[in-house]
Amino acid sequence: MRKVVSDQADGLRHLMANSPGQMLAVVGGGPAVGVTSVTLNLAAALVQQGKDVLLLDEHRAAPAPTAAQRQGRLLLIDARLDAQGALSPLAAQADNVLVVLQPNAPSIKASYACIKGLHYAHALPRVRVLVNFATDAAQAQHILANLAHASGRYLALALESAGWVRADPRLAQARRLNLTVVEAFQTSPAALDFRQIASDLPHWPWRRQACAEPATAVPGAPARPVLELH
Repeated sequence: MRKVVSDQADGLRHLMANSPGQMLAVVGGGPAVGVTSVTLNLAAALVQQGKDVLLLDEHRAAPAPTAAQRQGRLLLIDARLDAQGALSPLAAQADNVLVVLQPNAPSIKASYACIKGLHYAHALPRVRVLVNFATDAAQAQHILANLAHASGRYLALALESAGWVRADPRLAQARRLNLTVVEAFQTSPAALDFRQIASDLPHWPWRRQACAEPATAVPGAPARPVLELH
């Protein structure tokens, strides 16, 4: 019996060691919404929390990491959409897609068009949405609710909140220092928001966990609404 249990444990460790890591593709709902800033700050917050993170910027035509480099790591992709609004072949394999928008009418409209294009191109079961430069949580939640309502009746897609990042002058100061706000100003509002999102992120439903147990809520974390696009 011990031999069987030992063999099973060895087999599970081998499977986990040779399985690719998780992937998160981050895209913009419109131009200049801060996708790169969000990606870099999330990566910094995750690293501070002990996660092993890889970054890929598709806008700079950087080489994609190999399967061996990705093993057991979280790959954050600053994803580039093509002319039809579709992801690259690598980003299309992401476990989660995160759409970043800003709290203004053009960005909200563009984000819906982006979500619609992603859904039609890849038949995504869900999309995460993050409101960047939000005045406060109430504004962000209002935008997310309006976005879900405006989606109409034609998309069988779950729109889930990834949270929000408050407008914070420290973001610009950190960029001038060539640092993320998470590194440069750890107690600033934006840094706190990024760390909250990073804490929530491992508990999101991931594609490879589709048949596993439901995600466990983070104790003390603010509720993130799940919005259905119909």
